[in-house]
Amino acid sequence: MFRDLFAERREKLRPLLARADLAALLVSFDANRYYLSGFELHDTQMDESSGRLIIRPDGKDLLCTDSRFADAAARVWDKERIFVYKNDGLEQINALLKDTVSGKIGFEAGHVSVQAFASLGDGLDMEQADGLVESLRMIKSPEEILLLEKSCRLNHRLMQWLPGVLEPGRSEMEISWEVEKFFREHGAEEMAFPSIVAVNGNSALPHARPGRDPLADGCCLLVDTGCRLEAYCSDQTRTFRVGDNPDPLFPADLDMVREAQELAIARLRPGAHAAEIYRLARSFLDEKGVGALFTHGLGHGIGLQTHEAPGLNPNSRQVLRPGMVLTVEPGIYRPGQYGVRWEYMVLITEDGARVL
Repeated sequence: MFRDLFAERREKLRPLLARADLAALLVSFDANRYYLSGFELHDTQMDESSGRLIIRPDGKDLLCTDSRFADAAARVWDKERIFVYKNDGLEQINALLKDTVSGKIGFEAGHVSVQAFASLGDGLDMEQADGLVESLRMIKSPEEILLLEKSCRLNHRLMQWLPGVLEPGRSEMEISWEVEKFFREHGAEEMAFPSIVAVNGNSALPHARPGRDPLADGCCLLVDTGCRLEAYCSDQTRTFRVGDNPDPLFPADLDMVREAQELAIARLRPGAHAAEIYRLARSFLDEKGVGALFTHGLGHGIGLQTHEAPGLNPNSRQVLRPGMVLTVEPGIYRPGQYGVRWEYMVLITEDGARVL
């Protein structure tokens, strides 16, 4: 059943190769390789060096990997179409392409180093083909949406449980560990990304790393975290008030962030322009006099990766379509004081949007 799912995805890719006049696509990006083949192994020593895919219009696709992963590859791919190489395999894959492909070969330039390309592309007609697989991945299937909802539900459970462990004196690192334990003890296979757990002035850094700073009465605590469950990621942020004496600006900032989020979600629908959704939230915060304190995009796509297309930012040219799942996460950051962010995952439906 699962092989059929991945095969269907490859069939949807083939017309894109034809339109781009490509005789093959060399897939190097690990998330794209998994999406098309179901093959994923983390090489802890080399950061995911376990293989590449060669996708062809005629269906004679090849999964390339080294001997460490040959048995694992055979669990998801026909053995006769597995190419086992030695070392990094670059020169051997180059020779394989010369022997089996006649014509222009697309490659993912954003995921191939200049050094690797010198070996992979030697003597071949190579063309940048970034975004072909991602254009399919942006639109989630009903099965993918169910998995994203499952991952998101676990994140909601975490956020509902979390206030019970936010005790003064506990450090950011301790809270981060409690978050990871909760996810793993409730079925997550891993974290979607390292948790952001940041108190007071640290929370004004949008991507703060947990340290030894303790929670105290009246402090602001920002927690941005997510899990990976059955291959699909969740990502949510909440900002908590610990104790009874918050910074006097905090309640108003939190209200403005959540109102900006609500305004943006209300405008999400097929045909909407991602950049316009960003500008709507930014304009609201500008009118409130805090726009300059909103220092990042409004959100991003989510699926096999925590951050994927489309992006809700001022430079995006993306028009929203049904099946896209993205985050909406406005924030206000007061350097040296605190940061406030609130984040939901949202599905674009046929006639609007639904918070997961």
